[in-house]
Amino acid sequence: MVNLLFTVGCVVPAFLISLLVTRQMIRWAPFLGLVDIPAERKVHVTPTPLGGGVGIVCGVIVPLALANVLVWAITAGYLPDGWLPETVRMHLPGVLYRAPQMWGLLTAGLLLGIIGLIDDVKPVSWRLRLGIQFLVASAVVAAGARATLFVLPDPIAWAVTVFWLVLLINSLNFLDNMDGLTGGISLIAASIFALIMLTQTSEPRWLVAGMLLVIAGACAGFLVWNWTPAKIFMGDAGSTFLGLMLGCLTVLGTFYDESSSDTHVILAPLCVLAVPLYDFISVMFIRLKRGLSPFHADKNHFSHRLTDLGLSRKNAVLTIHLCTLTTGLAGLLLYRLPGWGSAWTIVLLVVCVLCIIGILETAGRRAARTRAAENPVDAK
Repeated sequence: MVNLLFTVGCVVPAFLISLLVTRQMIRWAPFLGLVDIPAERKVHVTPTPLGGGVGIVCGVIVPLALANVLVWAITAGYLPDGWLPETVRMHLPGVLYRAPQMWGLLTAGLLLGIIGLIDDVKPVSWRLRLGIQFLVASAVVAAGARATLFVLPDPIAWAVTVFWLVLLINSLNFLDNMDGLTGGISLIAASIFALIMLTQTSEPRWLVAGMLLVIAGACAGFLVWNWTPAKIFMGDAGSTFLGLMLGCLTVLGTFYDESSSDTHVILAPLCVLAVPLYDFISVMFIRLKRGLSPFHADKNHFSHRLTDLGLSRKNAVLTIHLCTLTTGLAGLLLYRLPGWGSAWTIVLLVVCVLCIIGILETAGRRAARTRAAENPVDAK
């Protein structure tokens, strides 16, 4: 019951704020120059407002700010605490203790969101954006959001964490190319991570789980306006913010218990986020193989390759959502199986799912090229 009330208390405010702010951004976006114009590399055919990421950012930051004020008021004695369950009340001092770190992460995410919003209005060089991402990730790691990785020296652990954060930022940014895609994947990933934090560790990780549930609620509110046909896109402001938040929370979540020998559960984030990572790596490989810039926008993403199979864009997105849910459940299953032997079985299961997808995609692309060669007029 406590977990249910906690979940509702985190998700509902974030959902409503994101829903309302995103609705306003649909009206304001054209006046702010936030409009995505159709182009050859894009799948939409009508000018569509950008800036939905503002709704997501507000949906995350505003509820957390209100919760922070509420916790402070209760601990300071300005408000009674008798209405709170004991299991929640005992963690309030810890929430205030961790609040500076939370606000450090939110500030870093807000900075990336602002850079993304600027890029949505007037494109910013990918080199500059990448440099800023590395600086922000380095600052976050220096502030304490880093993985220990057991036996690795601190400098290597720092470097791996920075790389992980930048990888996730760009993975979710790259994946944002169809209605409901990145928002849906972020919703699924955040929900599974929150479930792990609340039910699969020796004691609930309330703060991290709460932030994840807030992210899930904000994504759900945005998706009301972003589902096919989308009335607004999240843009770089939303995708980079979500990438950093999920990356940081997977690091801070402590997916394993130090008192336990089941260290294999550190693979859970890789399983849950396997689909966006697969999309990013496969797109980078295709671009480099063709001699293109790794950040050259094109139609070689997972979603595009599925449409080459003959799927509609809506079904392609739903397929990717189901793939994410499948790999996410595999990550959850890690907590039910002991030892690294079982863990590698789960990893192989995820790899097999992605390989099956890869084979189907390859066949779809070949069929599409054949159709284009046979009917060049229809292909235009």
